[in-house]
Amino acid sequence: MSKINHLKTARSGPVADALFGQLARGCAVLTLVLLASILASLTVSAWPAISKYGLGFLTSTAWDPVQEEFGGLVMIYGTVATSLIALLIAVPVSFGIAVFLTELSPAWLRRPLGTAIELLAAIPSIVYGMWGLLIFGPVLATYVQEPLQALLTGVPVLGSLVSGPPVGIGILSAGIILAIMIIPFISAVMRDVFEVTPPLLKESAYGLGATTWEVVSKVVLPFTKAGVVGGIMLGLGRAIGETMAVTFVIGNFNQLDSLSLFQAANSITSALANEFAEAGQGLHQAALMYLGLVLFFITFVILSLSKLLLAQLRKGEGSKS
Repeated sequence: MSKINHLKTARSGPVADALFGQLARGCAVLTLVLLASILASLTVSAWPAISKYGLGFLTSTAWDPVQEEFGGLVMIYGTVATSLIALLIAVPVSFGIAVFLTELSPAWLRRPLGTAIELLAAIPSIVYGMWGLLIFGPVLATYVQEPLQALLTGVPVLGSLVSGPPVGIGILSAGIILAIMIIPFISAVMRDVFEVTPPLLKESAYGLGATTWEVVSKVVLPFTKAGVVGGIMLGLGRAIGETMAVTFVIGNFNQLDSLSLFQAANSITSALANEFAEAGQGLHQAALMYLGLVLFFITFVILSLSKLLLAQLRKGEGSKS
């Protein structure tokens, strides 16, 4: 009887493997179908605006629903600027957190500190937005924006970046809030990939007299660069797609008077959240769908650039070897 059961189990193995393979392939195909469906629905919904404005929509700053004149440059600029500010702040901080937790932190502090940082990811985005508007904004205006204006007024280029009323809302405020929101995601991924570095490699480097920074830069980072880039892209995607927190602190101003980081602006997600419910059928709704399509392609371009960066890094490794 045991031999018969063993034969039945052996015969069912290939069938189970084939079934599992088909299910996995179906999930992959379903993902591609959903992606293509989203792209197609966005294109169809945005087609009236695409046919009227074409690529000029991307370079126009006009946004007047009454006159039915629409351009997406203000929202595109706000989305890109706030995301870049968030990355410039979040990546070094996240890297420092990951290095401290994996290489420098005492054992008793590692777990509670890591848990506390990860809890930041559980805070709802609307809470970040309310905190940014009511508490962080006034602090930023008083202790950062006003001193920067007093210091840099009249300085070429830098003076224009800090011009405008220091009211605590705008591109800089939104970028800092986004940085706080994406730090838990990037630092968690960096910490996890740093921990998978074989201890033998690090111990060998330490045994040769390497410092902690040399171990991190010459051993850990080359071994985990794909995971590090993936964590940064995860944080960037979170920043680009954030809606409520940005809506509270960016100012929702559909004009681009200057390139100052202090001025109120708008983002694609904020414009969609604020106007989509009130947009009537026609060009207004189509223009908003056009913005959604642009956001889709921005994400696609960023993902493609990250893949190219990883490919170049691997090619560089091959040339060195």
